[in-house]
Amino acid sequence: MGQENALRPQGLYNGVSGSLVGQVPYGVLTFGSYEMYKKALLNKFPNTRPIFLYALAAICGDLTGSGWLCPSEVVKQQMQAGMYATTGEAVRTIWKTQGLRGLYQGYLGGIARDVPFRVAQLTSYEVTKNLYLRIKKRRLGLAKGSDDDIELSSLDAAACGAIAGTFSAAITTPLDRIKTLLMTDSAAYGGSVLSCASRIFKDEGLRGFAAGLVPRVTYIAPS
Repeated sequence: MGQENALRPQGLYNGVSGSLVGQVPYGVLTFGSYEMYKKALLNKFPNTRPIFLYALAAICGDLTGSGWLCPSEVVKQQMQAGMYATTGEAVRTIWKTQGLRGLYQGYLGGIARDVPFRVAQLTSYEVTKNLYLRIKKRRLGLAKGSDDDIELSSLDAAACGAIAGTFSAAITTPLDRIKTLLMTDSAAYGGSVLSCASRIFKDEGLRGFAAGLVPRVTYIAPS
């Protein structure tokens, strides 16, 4: 795998087209369906603690978008590893050599990472947002229960999102490492989440599961 251009501008943006094709529709599917699931669940189960309904809606939302995301992640990861020069070349070669299965290699690893991440992200965002709104109401002297009287400003929402993103990115870094290795070199790591985790622990110890934590948090928290 050639990595000689990794630190040049072209190398830094390897896989960006495949990433955009995957991430934009994935975001629309995941967050759009999350809001639909959340609203339906809150209406259906008004006496259930909201945090459990946020978590269930997050699971359903992420699974809705996962079918679209996985192929783009496979293409992006393999291009970033220097295996292909263009998105078209990557898709054609993977399809020709491995078929549809090749585009979904690491799918279970991706689900194992993305579902916990999305649950942590969206539930922590909702909890942080609600806590902030309660504090803000108290400062403004508004009556308890008057939720419709105030809303998050853009800056407030960004701050709540950054807190939620930092927390969720940090705790799911081990799962992200497993997913990345399964997508770039599945055969070498046994082709399953458990075998990959065992190999990481054997070769690198617990420290191996935290590899990439700082770049992951730095990337996700602002987004």
